[in-house]
Amino acid sequence: LREILLISKITSVEHKKLHISPKITSSPATYGAMLPQLLSPAYLYGGYLRRAFISSGLSSQTIGIDGETTIHFWGPRTPKTDQTQNSTQKPSLVLIHGFGPMALWQWRQQVQFFCHHFDVYVPDLVFFGGSTTGSSERSEIFQAVSVGKLLERLGVQRFYVVGTSYGGIVAYHMARMWPEKVEKVVIASSGVNMRRRDNEALLKRANLEKIEELMLPATAEQLRTLLSLSVSKRFHLLPDFFLSDFVHKLYSQNRKEKMELLKGLTLGRDDKANISPLLQEVLIVWGDCDKIFPSEMATELKVLLGGKTRLEVIKNTSHVPQIECPGQFNNVIRCFLTGSS
Repeated sequence: LREILLISKITSVEHKKLHISPKITSSPATYGAMLPQLLSPAYLYGGYLRRAFISSGLSSQTIGIDGETTIHFWGPRTPKTDQTQNSTQKPSLVLIHGFGPMALWQWRQQVQFFCHHFDVYVPDLVFFGGSTTGSSERSEIFQAVSVGKLLERLGVQRFYVVGTSYGGIVAYHMARMWPEKVEKVVIASSGVNMRRRDNEALLKRANLEKIEELMLPATAEQLRTLLSLSVSKRFHLLPDFFLSDFVHKLYSQNRKEKMELLKGLTLGRDDKANISPLLQEVLIVWGDCDKIFPSEMATELKVLLGGKTRLEVIKNTSHVPQIECPGQFNNVIRCFLTGSS
């Protein structure tokens, strides 16, 4: 967050030099397309993120998992099938992003931390980043199956999985469907137990009528609303041109298909928590100030997922503890996965 704020200050100065007003009258998509790359905050920070992933030993890869679906992911340069099978081989860890920007934007500090302990795989879910499909399937179960097929193609037989928000729902389904493959599961800030009334309450907090207006912001003001619910720090000082650039670069691709993903969720359709306990050990990580999924949901989810579940609440953080408090987030998960204290 500090890095993004620094980029905001730098680009604000450059915009003033060029006499570009921070108040934009054209649409965010039009304005974002107008920005030269060297003045685009999203472009600059995206380049930094790519370098961080590469320096952590990951490479950008794309693979067809079946006749319809192609998945882009960041993973080890040497595939599992080509690695020497010995006792020193690192275990596999899969990081599944939430509904928003592609995976690159959500896991930087986790990739840099966990690459020393695990072979890290960071897929883009279908219709995020470079992942796409010709299938008409749009449920989170389809996303879970797609990630499972990817790992199978890569020769990853057993793995740990960490999912945040929408990605936590995907991680839950992976653990449910493949208990023999998923060793432990971490569900972060994820309303796996959400009901219809939870969605209604979220829209009321956001003062919006449709969930896509929150999850797929089309204007600087809508992105500011999403940030106010997702992050404990205030973003009212960020200028409109800055937020508009992020809207264009991060939220303009595959909007129709992403709206279909929101409508395709199998959870949250009625007032029952339609989930079952998991066989694996489960760690739930939550921010105590989460305004997307309030922490009361985490307490209930712990009970619903069974006796092998523990809950870790991180203070003074909201919906993205992996970004707001990465040190504590990473250490809690490392201790859980490795069994250390």
